[in-house]
Amino acid sequence: MPRHKRSSTAGCAVDMTPMIDVVFQLIIFFIVTIKMEEDKKEIILAKAKDGPVIERMEPTTMVIEVDKKGWISMHGAQLSKAKFTKIMQGRTRRYGQFPVLIRADKRAQHKDVRAVMDICSQLNIWRINFAAIKQEAS
Repeated sequence: MPRHKRSSTAGCAVDMTPMIDVVFQLIIFFIVTIKMEEDKKEIILAKAKDGPVIERMEPTTMVIEVDKKGWISMHGAQLSKAKFTKIMQGRTRRYGQFPVLIRADKRAQHKDVRAVMDICSQLNIWRINFAAIKQEAS
């Protein structure tokens, strides 16, 4: 019987499905991360001529931001008042007394900043500072 020579490329095929799946996943990843970057809200601090200048923050300082719409956020994550309270309770149990720095937008309503202060006072957190831009004396 004569033997048939098979070509070296016969039966070889590259499955493109996994590569296409990876490309689509990368596209989705980049679209989502770009959208998250655009949603970041900037806090515009108020100006103040008096007040202490904080040269160096303690490592245990908790920085809390209140934006113009009244949203509370920590480390870029928006929190409800209930979630914020739970986080602060856990941190109080872990560290006891710790300093808090509130960065409130100058367009934020006082009631929203007061809500953060009330939660802190309920947990016996009394070391509260407010961030502001030092205004030059005229």
